[in-house]
Parts: sequence; structure tokens; C-alpha cells
Amino acid sequence: MHVHILGIAGTFMAGVAALAKAAGHRVTGSDQNVYPPMSTQLEALGIELIEGYAASQLVPRPDVVVVGNVMTRGLPVIEALLESDIPQASGPEWLAREILKGRWVLAVAGTHGKTTTASLLAWILEHAGLAPGFLIGGAPGNFEASARLGSAPFFVIEADEYDTAFFDKRAKFVHYRPRTLILNNLEFDHADIYENVAAIERQFHHLVRTVPGTGRIVWNAADARLARTLAMGCWTPCEGFAAASQVPGALWTSRQVSGVTDGSSFEVREGATVHGRVQWSLIGVHNVDNALAALGAARHAGVPVAQGIEALRFFKGVARRMQVRGEVDGIVIYDDFAHHPTAIQTTLAGLRARVNGARIITVLEPRSQTMRMGVHREALAPAFAAADAVWIYAPPDLGWDVEGVVAALGDRGHLRRDLDTLSADLVRELRSGDHVLVMSNGSFGGLHGRLLAALQARSRGGANA
Repeated sequence: MHVHILGIAGTFMAGVAALAKAAGHRVTGSDQNVYPPMSTQLEALGIELIEGYAASQLVPRPDVVVVGNVMTRGLPVIEALLESDIPQASGPEWLAREILKGRWVLAVAGTHGKTTTASLLAWILEHAGLAPGFLIGGAPGNFEASARLGSAPFFVIEADEYDTAFFDKRAKFVHYRPRTLILNNLEFDHADIYENVAAIERQFHHLVRTVPGTGRIVWNAADARLARTLAMGCWTPCEGFAAASQVPGALWTSRQVSGVTDGSSFEVREGATVHGRVQWSLIGVHNVDNALAALGAARHAGVPVAQGIEALRFFKGVARRMQVRGEVDGIVIYDDFAHHPTAIQTTLAGLRARVNGARIITVLEPRSQTMRMGVHREALAPAFAAADAVWIYAPPDLGWDVEGVVAALGDRGHLRRDLDTLSADLVRELRSGDHVLVMSNGSFGGLHGRLLAALQARSRGGANA
């Protein structure tokens, strides 16, 4: 079968392309501004890439066109497709029909933590010898790719609530029909798609309705919105998790190990049963929650908890989740994907617990659609409570003025509207012992590399003085 994918360079659609190729199909695709590493990854798979959205790419005629949610009416290829009788499907629809059918799907949904938790779950199953398939919206350190077919029956998928396609405005995750479902948390996000948090709760309820009665829902018992969503109707056994043991309804809990406050070691409990102690490289209470969820879901798939705990010891994390990009003269530069006030706050809290009184410098690019709309402007300044200094980049096309946020930060707040100026000014302020947390859901104009290069140049200049 010749599968042609429109919008192939996105993380999700590139994963679909890799799975289609592994399933034995001929795969081609198109997108705009395709550049390394995505272009080289697709080319390495033998996937022909077409730049742009011209109608001519439908000749010769493919057997099916898979339409990414970046595609809109008015694009020449879309108008030509609608005029034709070529079979078409959204990415989630095609994935469900061609890849997930007959598999035991373990889906990870939630506003935050999906990529890390899905990576944890896939790794636990892998460590147990189950060779799962997976599709993850990031780069898990324990695997060479973000997607693979794996062996039947298990398939782990990061289940996104973003809409499916221009012709299907349901959330992507309603297509996946999981047998095991993790619900990490639920907050207002994707303001370009959803009017309010109630609309998101309704989509999560639609997901809950797809889980069979013999399945399992592992959910964050500390999240009131998830509790409200489940109260709309649930026909599946549920197991709550919460890092804090006093949360009502939490079956899976943790207990802090004496002298360890950063989440790098903790005890795993199932009710009154103590299963063992996790020792791993991740930090933060949010990652303790992610681990509990993954352990509970893996146990539903047949992996003993003690074996899951052992797997966590070898978990290598996920790219762009508190990833150390380099260190120069005792200044550590981190890359993090956080782009929501809650994610910013929890990530900073984890880093603060790790570094104690050392200076934490946070650099934010408000890049997501919700952030660019200014929806979270009132919550931003409080989210940076654990940071000693906050630098915010405001590009010319940002849809709102961040000066109010910077003012609320007082002396800790710094605003820059040019990347070169931001990099130069920030480097002048950095000193040995600083931890610099760069937060963006994009490339941030290569700021991590700019900072490291400037610090190395400064270091060489000082050595030559």
C-alpha cells in the first residue's frame, strides 16, 4: 500500500510514518520547512519528502492519504484531495485501523507528563521482556526511536487531547480504544481549540467511555478535575495514585526516603503493601507521580511491581525534560519542554530540591498557542517562585505584552525582545554554581548552544588574560 502523509514532519505524524514503513507500506509525505533532524530521520527510513502542499503530489495516485491536523482548507493539496475519490484518514484514525487493531493499547493522557510517563511505561514493559510497540511524542533515552511496531500484544501510546484533523474536531485520543488508561492530570490548555476547561473534561470523559469493563484506569487521585470527569460516568475499575499517601482514593502512593527530598529515591506503596524502593536519575514530585502511574499500568499488563521498580533504576529519561545540555565553569545549562505554569512550577520545585540554595536562572520562551494567547498571564509570575531570576523572551509577534508579568517578578524579572541581546546580557550575569533552566516547547532559536558557546568563549578569554 502507498501511504502519503500530509504534515509528515510533526512528531506524531513522523511516528505514524515510521510505523507505516515498519508495517511494510510504501510511505511518502509532505510538509513545509522540513529540516534536520526530522528530515534526515525520515530520509533514513527511505521516506520520500515533498516540500510544500501542491496538488501535484497526489500524482501518481496514492492508495490512502493520511491528513495531519496541521492541514487546513484552502491548501491546494487538500482541495484536490477533497475533489478526488482517494481514500483519506486522519493520523489517529489510520493508526487505530492499521496499527492498533487487535493490540492491547496502553494510553497515557493528561495535560502534563504524557511523554515521560509513556516512556516509563514502555521501558518497564521492555525491561520485562515484552517488547512493546509504542508511539511517544518525544525522544525516550532507552530507545533508538520515538515509535516502533514491537511485538504483540502491547502498544504504548501518548494520548493527546489536541483535535484530530480539520474534518474531525474530536480529541485524538478517542480513536485509540485503550485497555489500560493512565490519566495524569487535567488543566486548561490548548486555548486555540477549547473554550474552557469544561470542554476538555468532556473530551476526557469521551475517552473514559472507550475503555472496556475488563480494562483498567490508573488516575491521579489528587486531581479534582479528573475526579469530576470520572463522575460523569465510568464503567472500568479505577486505581488512584498520588505521591502523597494522605490523598483519599489513592491506591498507589509513595513515602519519602529519609534524607532525600528531591524525588530521586522513594518507597512505592500499594495500599498497606510496601513493594520496594525506587532509586533513579529523575527528580521532582511530578516524576514520582509519573512513576506510580507507570508501575500501576504495567502491573495491569502483567509486570510485577518489584520488576517495574527495578526497571526504573535504568530509566534514562526523555530528551528536553530537564536535560543537561552542557556545563561551563560550573554553570549548568538545562533544556526543558515546560510551557504551562503548572509544569514550570513543578519542574522548578524539583530542581530546587536537588540544588538547595544554588542560584536558579529561568529563561522562558512563551511559544505554545495557549501561551501566545496570554491565557496564563496571571499564573506565570507565581509559577516562578522557586527561581532566583527569570528572563522572558518576547518576540515581536507575541500576541500580548509580558511587561506585567515581568513587573510582578520585581527585581528577579528581566525582559528581552531580541535573542542576541538576551544571550549576551544573560551570559554577563552568570557565575559559577548557577543552574540555568531554559524552557520552551520549540528550539528557542538555538539559545542553549548560544549560551554554551558564549560561556566557553568567556572562559577562554579569562584563561588567556
